[in-house]
Amino acid sequence: MALSSRNKVSVQFSMSGMTDIVFLLLIFFMITSTLIAPNALKLLLPQSKHQTVANPITTVSITRDAQFYIETKRVSIAQLESELYSRLKDEPEPTISLHVDENVPMKEVVKVMNIAKDNRYKLILATSPR
Repeated sequence: MALSSRNKVSVQFSMSGMTDIVFLLLIFFMITSTLIAPNALKLLLPQSKHQTVANPITTVSITRDAQFYIETKRVSIAQLESELYSRLKDEPEPTISLHVDENVPMKEVVKVMNIAKDNRYKLILATSPR
């Protein structure tokens, strides 16, 4: 009496399960990539390997949370112009070194630039070395 088993193991490998998983992953990544808003421009901080020959008389710093400092003294934007005038009024060539955090909006930098232009101060933007 020959007994044969009904459950035979197939030697062939079925790729249908693997292709289903690959397509599901592809659809998942396509949907999630459209939800991410990429930055259009990737800007780097200005870098320089050269030093300026002008010696700044004072420094203006703008922190990440848009706080203004003249050297170590915190001032408001309204006080900035009068403070700079009192420090630089007797100088023949008034020069300011501007130190700005990389996350500061440009409009805050332009405010200081406008004050320097209106009072004819020379402005130097501090950069990180290369």
